[in-house]
Amino acid sequence: QSIGSQTAAAEELRLLAKYNMESQVMIAECGAIAPLVFLLYSQDKKTQENAGTALLDLSINDENKCRIAEAYVIEPLIHILKTRNSEAKENSAATLFSLSVMEEYKAKSGRSGAICPLVELLGKGTLRGKKDAATALFNLSIFHENKASIIQAGAVKLLVEFVMDPEAGMIDKAFVVLANLSMTPEGRSTICEEGGIPALAEVVAFGSQRGKETAAAALLHLCINSQSYSSLVLQEGVVPPLVALSQSGTLRAKEK
Repeated sequence: QSIGSQTAAAEELRLLAKYNMESQVMIAECGAIAPLVFLLYSQDKKTQENAGTALLDLSINDENKCRIAEAYVIEPLIHILKTRNSEAKENSAATLFSLSVMEEYKAKSGRSGAICPLVELLGKGTLRGKKDAATALFNLSIFHENKASIIQAGAVKLLVEFVMDPEAGMIDKAFVVLANLSMTPEGRSTICEEGGIPALAEVVAFGSQRGKETAAAALLHLCINSQSYSSLVLQEGVVPPLVALSQSGTLRAKEK
C-alpha cells in the first residue's frame, strides 16, 4: 500500500481508539495491532506518529496490553525512541510504561535495550517526553535487574537535577525513581555522589505530602545501610521536618 493510504488508515484508527473503549476492543479483535506495530518502522513521520498514538490508546485496555505485547512491539518501540521524531518518541515511552505494568515486560523491556534511549529522552526530550520517560523508568526500576542499568545509563544525575529545580516541572516524577534506585548499594552511592542527599532533604522539608513520604523512604534506605550516609543526612537538617512528618503524615510516612 502507498504511504498515503497507510497514514490515513493509521490516523483513522488513532481517532477511533482515542475515546471509545468499545472501539479499542473491536480494533484489536479485527487484527489491527500487528499492522500498526509494523508501521512503527515507517519512514514517514506522520505514519509513525499515528501508529504510535493508536497503540498507546489501545494499550489502555488490559486485554489489549497483552495483545500488543504479544505482537513483538518492544523492539519497534525502542527503534522509535532512537529516531528524531519527538511526538513518536513520547508515545513510545508512554506505551512502554503502559505495557510495563505487566511484570514480564519490565524484564523484557530492560533486556531489549529500552533503558538507554529512555534516559536520553529523560535528558533531552520535551517536558512531556521527559515525564513519559521518567514514568516508564519508574515502572522498569521496580524490577531489580533494571536498577543497575538505569543507574549506569546516567539517570541519577538527571533525576537529582530535576528534584533541585522546581521550575523543570519534574520533581514528582523524579523522586519516585530515586526512591526505587536507593534500594541498591550502587544506587545509594550514586545518589550521594550526584548530590542527591540535599535534594531529598529539600523534598522532605518543602515537598508535597507524597513527595515528603517518598523522599523519607529514600533517606531511610540510605541511613540504614551506612553510618557515613546517616551523618550526611543529619548535616542537611532533616530531623525537624522528619519529626513533623512523623506527627502529621500518613501511617506509611510515620513508619519511615
